[in-house]
Amino acid sequence: MKNKNYYAILMAGGVGSRFWPVSTQDFPKQFHDMLGTGETLIQKTFNRLAKLIPEENIFILTNERYNDLVFEQLPSVTKRQVVLEPSMRNTAPCILYASLKIQKENENAVMIVAPSDHWIEDEAAFSNNVKTAFDFCEANDALMTLGITPTFPNTGYGYIEYDKSSNSEIKSVDQFREKPDYETAKTFLDQGNFLWNAGIFMWSVKTVVNTFRTNQPDLFKLFESGYNVYNTEFEDDFIRENYGKAENISVDYAIMEKSSNVYVIPATFDWNDLGTWGSLYDKLDKDDRANAIVNSKVLLEDAKGNMIRSKKDKVVVVDGLNDYIIVDKDEVLLIFPKAKEQDIKKVLQNVKANFGEEYG
Repeated sequence: MKNKNYYAILMAGGVGSRFWPVSTQDFPKQFHDMLGTGETLIQKTFNRLAKLIPEENIFILTNERYNDLVFEQLPSVTKRQVVLEPSMRNTAPCILYASLKIQKENENAVMIVAPSDHWIEDEAAFSNNVKTAFDFCEANDALMTLGITPTFPNTGYGYIEYDKSSNSEIKSVDQFREKPDYETAKTFLDQGNFLWNAGIFMWSVKTVVNTFRTNQPDLFKLFESGYNVYNTEFEDDFIRENYGKAENISVDYAIMEKSSNVYVIPATFDWNDLGTWGSLYDKLDKDDRANAIVNSKVLLEDAKGNMIRSKKDKVVVVDGLNDYIIVDKDEVLLIFPKAKEQDIKKVLQNVKANFGEEYG
């Protein structure tokens, strides 16, 4: 039997605009089958968490505009499990809100906060790492995270610097480091005690609530003032009235970087944050010319290194294109160099400005 004190907050509120035109504000990437596996990213993440955590203890934290999508894709969850943000306020307010709801239900809870849109291949290794963290958090006043061993000097992730003198599986965190430039990232790898920050956190509900109380007194006071109505019919009214008053702040800034009781486990599983078309390309099978294809039927001539996605069984003919993102979605066709994929957010803004919000 699964431990009834184990809980999860599945973070599913992001827009994923770098995956435009598939990911849009009305239908973001976590609700799409980005990998062509037959499961959407949120379904895959929910099922991964459910291997360790009772299904009824997995809370989905999302924006209220995605409420119907959550119930369509996760039909077994109940209204109790879906925690809705009426406005976007970064990760600290919603995590504090969900933590207080869980604390009121079970003050002995230990919990994981996990993004809904990550790719993790070895799910057994993931469960083992989380179980190790839960055991530590039940016995200690600790904020924990899973860090990813860097494979190259990536400038798109924050880094976690840990105490290299420890031989333990669980490392004490010295500090969090912002996204570095390339030369700095190279020095991080050379030092050998830096991990990518994957945004996966574990703690007891008692520890995280007390940490917010100490490090974010105003935010804590705002959400704690609704404690009596959480998990009742009056909760929605309180949240609609008060959520917009919360500071727009990430959980990293709010508590992790301010605390001294932070620990990290170097993950034993392969991981990708699936943040861009390029990161998706890296994880897909390729043909003999390094083209990654999702859903499409293709005829390719002198084409290599491309990321090609269309609706199911659409015929796509490509001749003379190398290293491009080719994505066909309803009224939008994107043909864009992979090397410039970080500009897709900018392109989306231009499209909406020129042709209307309905295209994004």
